[in-house]
Amino acid sequence: MLNLVLFGPPGAGKGTQSQKLIEKFGLIHLSTGDLLRGEITQGTELGLEAKKLMDDGKLVPDAVVIGMISNKLDANKDAKGFIFDGFPRTVAQAEALDSLLSSKQSAISGMIALEVTDVELEQRLLLRGKSSGRPDDANPEVIRKRIKEYNDKTAPVAGFYQGQNKYTSINGIGSVEDIFTSINTVIDTYK
Repeated sequence: MLNLVLFGPPGAGKGTQSQKLIEKFGLIHLSTGDLLRGEITQGTELGLEAKKLMDDGKLVPDAVVIGMISNKLDANKDAKGFIFDGFPRTVAQAEALDSLLSSKQSAISGMIALEVTDVELEQRLLLRGKSSGRPDDANPEVIRKRIKEYNDKTAPVAGFYQGQNKYTSINGIGSVEDIFTSINTVIDTYK
């Protein structure tokens, strides 16, 4: 089973690259953002709470996200693997994910980090905000807050996977195809 953590700040291109990886390897895309947005769209209590936090550029509590991930894994027992997009965002989440996967006789194959400058991220997110209608992508102040939140709380997760020799960083600026080729080169080392 190929289980990838696709890592990077908001706007790094995780969603774009995930789609290409899904097509090539037949993986299930596990985006915590998509799971949360689904809850928001359905108007659930969790969704309303998540919307308030997301609109403020804050993270949703770990236990909620781990529970949603566990349900998604259970619903796709015959999957060839998963792409974890936007999760884990803290070392505690990475430890919880390892524990969850271990309980299901699985593990993370590797983490691939897309490195993009803060200036480029802000430009990409503002452009995405114009077409997506997502309020968290349209406000420069919220974007900067999300990038700072990533740098402060999420970036240390890389060290967790480095300690397991499962971390690789690649340049997330360039053509979609060049970045995809770089990702595939890393995946080839997992086989």
